[in-house]
Amino acid sequence: MEERKFVQLKKDEFAVKEYVKNSLGKGRVSSVRVEYTPVGEKIIVATNRPGLVIGRKGERIDELTKVLKKRFKLENPHIEIKEITKPEFDAQIVADEIALALERLGSLKFKIIAYRMLQKIIDAGALGVEIRLSGKLPSERARPWRFASGYLKKTGDTAKIVDKAKALAETVAGVVGVKVAILSPDKKIHDRIEINEEIKEKIKTKTEETEKNSKKSKKKEKD
Repeated sequence: MEERKFVQLKKDEFAVKEYVKNSLGKGRVSSVRVEYTPVGEKIIVATNRPGLVIGRKGERIDELTKVLKKRFKLENPHIEIKEITKPEFDAQIVADEIALALERLGSLKFKIIAYRMLQKIIDAGALGVEIRLSGKLPSERARPWRFASGYLKKTGDTAKIVDKAKALAETVAGVVGVKVAILSPDKKIHDRIEINEEIKEKIKTKTEETEKNSKKSKKKEKD
């Protein structure tokens, strides 16, 4: 009996998450988390566009709260906004942006869309990124395309810290699947060797001295 209640709770929770995501729109929400507190349900929405999600004077939040109470029978839902300050490192935001660009510009420009997004993420400072597109791009037969740059672990403990997400783009040619994996610069990698600035400066000075001595010795030999 307890198992059935738990399964039903998770189903209801999933329905709430999907409704919030769909009502706010693709490309605006990264994730939705539901927490249960003594005073009611806390729904945390992670977004890079808090202004659009909240609406003028909180109209969208108020409307969403009413629907959650009436449709999903939540007692006292409280929607909390969590702002994403670096959307370039959020895999779900990136995947949704690629999907929206494919729907808007067409699947024929998939390479331009993918490479631009890849460069944007790397320029922001990401350690590694991988973008995978699968569908009719651009031929009649579906095939996968991979765009990658930087350092990205696929196995082991380091693979767990890689942010991954999926999205779907509904184009004229058909549905295109989008997969994104990003390793942000704030993640700690155990097998990564970092040299501090002091050591870098010493190496640079030593290299310059070696080059000068080498030039002097060559000049003496010529004389």
